[in-house]
Amino acid sequence: MALVGGGIPADPELMSGNEPQSATDSHTDVGVLLTQPRRYRAFKSAFLLGRAGRLNARLAALTDPAPGADVVDIGCGPGDLARVLARRVGRVTGVDPSPQMIDYANARSRDLANCRFELGTAQALPLPDTSADLVTSTFVMHHIPAAHRGDAVAQMFRVLRPGGRLLLADTHPTDPLLSAAVRVMARFAAHRTRDTAHDDPLAAIDIRRYRDLLCATGFEDVRFVTVRPATAVLLATKP
Repeated sequence: MALVGGGIPADPELMSGNEPQSATDSHTDVGVLLTQPRRYRAFKSAFLLGRAGRLNARLAALTDPAPGADVVDIGCGPGDLARVLARRVGRVTGVDPSPQMIDYANARSRDLANCRFELGTAQALPLPDTSADLVTSTFVMHHIPAAHRGDAVAQMFRVLRPGGRLLLADTHPTDPLLSAAVRVMARFAAHRTRDTAHDDPLAAIDIRRYRDLLCATGFEDVRFVTVRPATAVLLATKP
């Protein structure tokens, strides 16, 4: 399953997987990519019954950033959440490993001088230390190879300033039909990212599984909330 920047499972036909070039090179093993932004956005719109914009607005409100904040959106996909955040803050940088997504997001955001998009992976962010007040990463963690998710969280911690906040989100289906569809596609992503920690694919996308990792990395005030439609969130603060 692929969930990037919109909170929906992506058709496996929209995805590609990169095999690792080295057993120890976390920067080249990027996991699952989405490479068709227009088709992805159409699928997202259908899956969420037109509520994708409402979800992004709710996630942006939940972060409650200061008007002049510097924000990093990791796994930004086509840039939908980044664009919403850019209308509330000082500057937004979206990062994604898919060149197609970066090109598409930049082309759509020419009207926003404070919003830009860069190619990069969550486990090797192309950003300076302590350069962000807020980091968001929505529907992305299960795309990252399982062995490198700790690196990704460490990078999020690194780029945040003291007192900065983190928002991690993933899908949280409650409807039985939606759960069944998500379970099938989650099994596909788990195979691609070598995530063998859970027998139930829904457990593999449960954002609560990262609570202990956030605490071990140094984050504090970790809390769990749910957001409609079908989304779960972890919020945390860098001391």
